Amino acid sequence: TNVDSDSRNIKEKGMFIAESPKVIERALDAGCVPVSILVEKRHIEGEGKEIIRRCGDIPVYTAEFDVLTQLTGFKLTRGMLCAMQRPKRKTVSEVCAGARRIAVLENIMNPTNVGAIFRSAAALNMDGILLTPASSNPLYRRSIRVSMGTVFQIPWAFLEKENGIRELHNMGFTTVAMALKEDSVRIDSPQLMREEKLAIVLGTEGDGLAADTIAECDYTVRIPMAYGVDSLNVAAASAVAFWQLGRF
Repeated sequence: TNVDSDSRNIKEKGMFIAESPKVIERALDAGCVPVSILVEKRHIEGEGKEIIRRCGDIPVYTAEFDVLTQLTGFKLTRGMLCAMQRPKRKTVSEVCAGARRIAVLENIMNPTNVGAIFRSAAALNMDGILLTPASSNPLYRRSIRVSMGTVFQIPWAFLEKENGIRELHNMGFTTVAMALKEDSVRIDSPQLMREEKLAIVLGTEGDGLAADTIAECDYTVRIPMAYGVDSLNVAAASAVAFWQLGRF
């Protein structure tokens, strides 16, 4: 069965797939419980050896690279997959408790972008990530792999209320909408850096942030562009925003 096409069944059983020894290692470090392993034969005594030891008495399935590619429908990164139990979901309050810089992902549906944003957030001083329900789940296999396992290191939660911006205001966050508007503030504006608690709101890949979201935020912020470029990919924009606004 193709691993990605079977992801709905995996989710319903409360599991996720971690790909590559480094990602599996970070999931184990975060306390995720392994269920079974699929590994390329040559990695049993190589990169996968320590992972297999750490996982203890669980099933380990193995085959040659070509067989695994046919079985899964894709080429395994570093020849290893691990099915694991999903960790208990955090609440918005738990993610925001004590946080000074968080990212909010509004309807970002591409798993690759979600994974890349998580990696940048973990590297560039974000304390947590909140996602709207329409966003791609950070525990999709590709999101986890692109994030290099940082989805297990930085706390995250799904916003359950429609008015997430109001909820953030109630928790003391100043909200920053990343959007290209004439009246927007430059991302290097000193007034932004003086804010005690910032929530950086990023929009979907095609249309960007919803108009009502922008209207509800305290600031609309832009990244200055050159050479006639009008925008950046949302993952690239997030890295720039986190680097500038995460310095406090």
